[in-house]
Amino acid sequence: MSNICDLLKKIHVTYKDIAIYERAFTHPSFNGDNKTKHQDYEKLEFMGDAVLGYVTADLVYKNRPEMSEGDLTKLRSVLVSTKPLAAYARKLKLDEYVKIGHSITANQVKESDKILENVFESLIGAIYLDAGLKVAYRLIKSVLLKDIISYDADNLTDYKTKLQEEIQAEHRDAVQYVTISQKGPAHDRTFTVQVKYNDIILGTGEGKSKKKAEEMAAKDALSKRSVL
Repeated sequence: MSNICDLLKKIHVTYKDIAIYERAFTHPSFNGDNKTKHQDYEKLEFMGDAVLGYVTADLVYKNRPEMSEGDLTKLRSVLVSTKPLAAYARKLKLDEYVKIGHSITANQVKESDKILENVFESLIGAIYLDAGLKVAYRLIKSVLLKDIISYDADNLTDYKTKLQEEIQAEHRDAVQYVTISQKGPAHDRTFTVQVKYNDIILGTGEGKSKKKAEEMAAKDALSKRSVL
């Protein structure tokens, strides 16, 4: 297991109490082997989750001013969900610092999105309690900001559902999505899709997958107010 002091130095955290960081990297399985209680990351994970939610909301609000309140909420939820947080943990190689019991292996820790999510949150909780909000904010910003700025807002809106709801508010029939072309090599294909209602073309969209092209076609239809 790697030295936690080395990690804290790498992420520019000056610590006062190294014990809280050691607890942040202790998996609950370790308690079973050592007949201890609450000497693991679970309570720190609770604190880290709250700090992460607040800081992410602040970063999203300040860096995506064009987004509606609903989309800001969705983006925050996406960023602090299991897979992204596990990815951030892997980027920082947090699995190398986790202390475990005999019931699980280091490889299981490395492969578990849930454990890595928990460890990332517990680290944030430990930093907040030991070094303060400013330091925790700085680390979260360094990890999340690029994704906040570059995240495609179209991924937050289910245009197909919205279009179908508008259609069914007036009619019973469903819209149809028709792939009219696909071009490019197999590894880099672009699809063009039309969305139709009663053979009337409502919109057209392109994407690197049929699903994305369908979303763009629905978005095009909604932007033209074709169904109103």
